[in-house]
Amino acid sequence: MAGIQHKLSMLGIALPDAPKPVASYVPAKRTGNLLFISGQVPLEGGKMAFTGSVPSVVSPEQASEAARICAINALAVAKDALDGDLDRIEEIVRLGVFVASDPGFFGQPQVANGASDLMVELLGPAGRHARAAVGSVGLPLNATVEVEMILQIRS
Repeated sequence: MAGIQHKLSMLGIALPDAPKPVASYVPAKRTGNLLFISGQVPLEGGKMAFTGSVPSVVSPEQASEAARICAINALAVAKDALDGDLDRIEEIVRLGVFVASDPGFFGQPQVANGASDLMVELLGPAGRHARAAVGSVGLPLNATVEVEMILQIRS
């Protein structure tokens, strides 16, 4: 199996610096062989790539792209927490995906696929995970999507 960093490169994805927390929490917390990644929003180049609710402001397709960006930021946090070695990730255990949603919008699972599909692209069967896709009336910094992760890692 090619390394995660190599697969990211093959997909044309360069991980950004790990985003800094915007409130009182840590970006990642390890307990045993689990690494918990705090919720990540779709920041690109220090700016929010997508803001507002789905589908009135942001299309479901754009929101799926926002979820992918969130997942990339979560991997950047994981890389930082794992001293630069993403290949210590054994599998993705769970994703939590929160979608700023208009009343009557029920496509959160399809939006969440933007993050989920990337994990499978990168890790194959080890990228398959449990997941919650939840609609929200609002997210931090008016983000369209927020993604949190639980990873199983090697010591």
